Amino acid sequence: MQTIAFYNLKGGVGKTTTAVNVAWHAARWKHRTLLWDLDPQGAASFYLGVDDGDGYKAANLIKGKQPIGRLKRETRWANLDAIPADLSMRNADIKLIENGGAKNRLKQLIAPLGESYELVILDCPPTLSPLAESIFAAVDYLFVPVIPTHLSVRAFQQVMDWLDSKNYKNLTVVPFFNMVDRHRDLHVEMLVKRPKVMKGGLKGWIPYSTHVEQMGDHRAPVGEFAPYTPSAQAFRAMWFEIAGKLKL
Repeated sequence: MQTIAFYNLKGGVGKTTTAVNVAWHAARWKHRTLLWDLDPQGAASFYLGVDDGDGYKAANLIKGKQPIGRLKRETRWANLDAIPADLSMRNADIKLIENGGAKNRLKQLIAPLGESYELVILDCPPTLSPLAESIFAAVDYLFVPVIPTHLSVRAFQQVMDWLDSKNYKNLTVVPFFNMVDRHRDLHVEMLVKRPKVMKGGLKGWIPYSTHVEQMGDHRAPVGEFAPYTPSAQAFRAMWFEIAGKLKL
């Protein structure tokens, strides 16, 4: 099993839509995939249609009183399951600190999922906190969507500076441009001449698109309802690039 996360300190950069589309493509290529929606807002759960039913308590989960395997739900797509978001996860930072060993707790929780899944994808809240630290320790790859603007690039640089000051030996950080508008000069300029901090990131990028916004109407990944659009093709190409890195 490999574990990856879609994360950004800055909100509104398209991490959830990318996580959902990548998970969907992984499942289509017959990889048993689980997406865990760690963001209390629950956008990924909504897109995948698993936002109804009973929730869970972050405290019980973190303390080991609630087996993580019981939280997973089937989606309507084969090979793709999800752990829905729960509002109690807004208190995850406090519970991790209270439980001790916060840095490695999430990794311990995820480990049993390796019996059932090849790929676990975490959709993360926009925070730099004990929960984020636990995420960084748990995943093999941290994929960071960045809008081609100075403030978005600056936010990514802040994350990289913070990570450089910590000791995450097995973490590979991979940025990529998202919500790219080819009609904006700055966006095009950054695509052509990428900022230094973006070097080593994914070559592919996701365009700004109304079809991505329509995921809420269809409660489905773009490839499900608009497979021949530029955004759907971009997500498909991104999946292949990510799969190559993961050697799937």
